[in-house]
Amino acid sequence: MANLKEIRNRISSVSSTMQITSAMKMVSAAKLKKAQDAITAMRPYADKLTELLQSLSATLDADSGSKFATQREVKNVLIVPITSNRGLCGAFNSNIIKETQNLIDNVYADKNVSIVAIGKKTNDAFVKQDRVIANKSDVFDDLTFDNVAAIAELLMDKFVSGEFDKIEIIYNKFKNAATQIVMTEQFLPIVPVEGDTNSNADYIFEPAKAEIVEQLIPKSLKTQLYKGVRDSFASEHGARMTAMHKATDNATELRDQLKLTYNKARQAAITNEILEIVGGAEALNN
Repeated sequence: MANLKEIRNRISSVSSTMQITSAMKMVSAAKLKKAQDAITAMRPYADKLTELLQSLSATLDADSGSKFATQREVKNVLIVPITSNRGLCGAFNSNIIKETQNLIDNVYADKNVSIVAIGKKTNDAFVKQDRVIANKSDVFDDLTFDNVAAIAELLMDKFVSGEFDKIEIIYNKFKNAATQIVMTEQFLPIVPVEGDTNSNADYIFEPAKAEIVEQLIPKSLKTQLYKGVRDSFASEHGARMTAMHKATDNATELRDQLKLTYNKARQAAITNEILEIVGGAEALNN
């Protein structure tokens, strides 16, 4: 059994760790509320805009289709995994990295795969594989639509130029503070909606339908990427709040066990001292 001084040091260390995890939990909880409100507000708009454009794209003739909907033989694939810049958030980052590696090893095993990293954890995981062509982790320093739109423009330019035939984004979709869903979405080319393509037959488009699609698609793609980054941002704080809550509970339990051990050791030491005193007194009497 460890001596009393060692147990006291461990109790002090665990208590300090518990204070840190508790503070991080409170900070993440405060940030989560703002991030959750932001993604909850924009998600219906982003989903409806994507649905509208997919429906419009499906009704266009092949010759008048958008350059962003061009289907090519897939040889070069660009994956955009969205993680965080910091850790201490459970399996939040590792789930994205594992899903990205799964796509590289299995789905696109015979393709040339490159990565645009959003989040330092993504960059750290794949930079040694020489797959990272751009690191956009600084977007979290000032998370605005304009900064994310610049990344979306970069992705669109690489697709239109023919440098990549397919672009996918991977991120954690925010469900609640304790649950994040790993999502893999095709960014480009645009996937036409399946089903009835005559649902817009009763509409009159001014200007032409193709021109409307051409104007709205870049905005929709920027919104889609911004939604993914916002989802990931909210999920990060939810995952960190949950992880720090569990860490605080574990630290509290460990501290209580150490205090119990300390009290038992101290009581044993006191008992031994009493026995020694009694034994010495009896020896003097004899």
